[in-house]
Amino acid sequence: MNTNSMSYKTKQYIMFAGVTTLIFAAVVIVPFIYGLYLTFTSWDGVSRSKPFVGFANYIATFQDSAFWAALGRTFIYSFVAVILVNVVAFILAYLVTRGVKGQNFFRAGFFVPNLIGGIVLGYVWKFVFNRALVALGESFSIGALSTSWLATSGGAMLCLIIVAVWQYAGYMMLIYVAGFMSVSNDVLEAAKIDGCTDFQTIVHISVPLMVSSFVQCLFLTITRCFMVYDVNLSLTKGEPFNSSVMAAMHVYNQAFTYKNYGTGQAEALVLFVVCAVIGVLQVYIGKKAEVSA
Repeated sequence: MNTNSMSYKTKQYIMFAGVTTLIFAAVVIVPFIYGLYLTFTSWDGVSRSKPFVGFANYIATFQDSAFWAALGRTFIYSFVAVILVNVVAFILAYLVTRGVKGQNFFRAGFFVPNLIGGIVLGYVWKFVFNRALVALGESFSIGALSTSWLATSGGAMLCLIIVAVWQYAGYMMLIYVAGFMSVSNDVLEAAKIDGCTDFQTIVHISVPLMVSSFVQCLFLTITRCFMVYDVNLSLTKGEPFNSSVMAAMHVYNQAFTYKNYGTGQAEALVLFVVCAVIGVLQVYIGKKAEVSA
């Protein structure tokens, strides 16, 4: 049997990946194409008819100031959250790879928040911000904690960022741990012999050799932050006065609350393109840095 023939390779592919390909097409490709079709209709989600409206939904998207305001808030939230998540994750990874007693326990502990669902996580932290911290502030006369941070627009955004850091830092920590462990001990010992301090070793040796870890962590945090919805829903619900509505929540409301499926799908496509472009650019720049390192 010719193992290099196209028919043989096709049979092998169908045998090992055929079912997976069908499932992927059914849950990703087909819905994406159908959603693309809906962007050219004015379907309300209920009626059988789907009137064709051409590019009217895309025009409405670019004229929707609320959508662009939500996208702007998403940019700010993602920018701050991505930096803080990766800084905290990197520091945690450094601490749990120094040979500290019980470091495996700490690794597991820091990872646990990532296992909690976003809806549950939002309600837990809502109690913390509305009740626990307020009670603490009133008991010790701490003005900054005497009122709920969720009551103000700036405070609500800060709460979303805090929860994002708490949720994602442990997961990204594991990737950085793998990066630290991939650095050869011989290289680290040579740096110590040459008189490098711990800080100089991290900056000039560990970080350049861990570029792939940074690329992965940045990509994951960017995509997760841009598409955040569950925590946004359960923690703030977009309040106060829609000042914490992120892009994903706005798209959901447009489609499923206001029944503007066509406009909602068009805005979802714009959000997808923005997220994809940022993600691809980040990976491209990161890969170039990895090669140069």
